[in-house]
Amino acid sequence: MRIGELSEATGVSTRALRYYEHQGLLRSHRRANTYREYAPNAIERVAFIQDLFSAGLSSQVIRNTLPLAGDTGPEADCSALLARVREVRDELAQQERRLAQRRKTLDSYLAGEATPRGMMATPSRQIAN
Repeated sequence: MRIGELSEATGVSTRALRYYEHQGLLRSHRRANTYREYAPNAIERVAFIQDLFSAGLSSQVIRNTLPLAGDTGPEADCSALLARVREVRDELAQQERRLAQRRKTLDSYLAGEATPRGMMATPSRQIAN
């Protein structure tokens, strides 16, 4: 299938598909007329790439993941990659904890339960919800 057909089938722009190809995430063959031709399994591969991007993985990690997701099973040792995916997951969990703490702080300011350091707490300066 050609790039426009793959774009339509996946909902991914042709620009993104070219980027995936440039990053080594997706392969195409050039026809005699120089059009890109993608294999039938490209739709599933693009969906997999999209899922991994949505999970916050970089193109480098995704490129290293693709050989492990072959139809016949892993083609390489997965341990280093799994460790990196765990790191990404743990980084996301840490970001979630920091965001929750920030939200809690802002909620306490808005509720009048606390004030930012350096500001005097006076009834006239309370923030309305």
